[in-house]
Amino acid sequence: MPQKTLEGSLSAAGLKFALVVGRFNSFITDRLLAGALDALNRSGAADDNIEIVRVPGAWELPVIARALALQKRHDALICLGAVIRGDTPHFDYVAGESASGLARVAAETGMPVAFGVLTTNSVEQAVDRAGAKSGNKGFEAAMTAIEMANLLRKLQLGA
Repeated sequence: MPQKTLEGSLSAAGLKFALVVGRFNSFITDRLLAGALDALNRSGAADDNIEIVRVPGAWELPVIARALALQKRHDALICLGAVIRGDTPHFDYVAGESASGLARVAAETGMPVAFGVLTTNSVEQAVDRAGAKSGNKGFEAAMTAIEMANLLRKLQLGA
C-alpha cells in the first residue's frame, strides 16, 4: 500500500521570519544571528521579510516570541540565545524556563518557533556551537524554521 509523506522544503522564498535574539552573551548570540541570517539568505529569504528583535536575554525570549506569534505577521520565529553554566543554579532556571516557554508559545499559537538557544557548560562549548568546531546552531535553527514554515503551509493548503 502506498504511503504519503509530507515534508517542508528548504526554500525561504516568500516566507517572513522574526529572529528574537538575546543580548546577554552577545559575543555568542551575534555569531548565532550571523549564522541564521546566512541560512535565510542562502535559502532565498528577502531582506525585507526578515525582522530582528533584540531582548535582554534568554529568559525574555518567550514573552516576545508569544507577542510576535499572536501578531501573525511571520511564517516562523527563530529564537537565539546563550545560557552558559556558572557556579549557581541560575543556569538551570533560565535554560529550563526559556526552553519550556518557547515550546509553549509554539504549541499554543501554532507558530513554528525554532529553538536556537545554546545551553552549555562552558564558554568554549558555546563558541564551538556558534560557528567553530560544531557548526553554527543559529544556521541550524533557521533551516528548521524554513522547513517548518513550509510544512505548515502545505498542511494548511491540505497537501
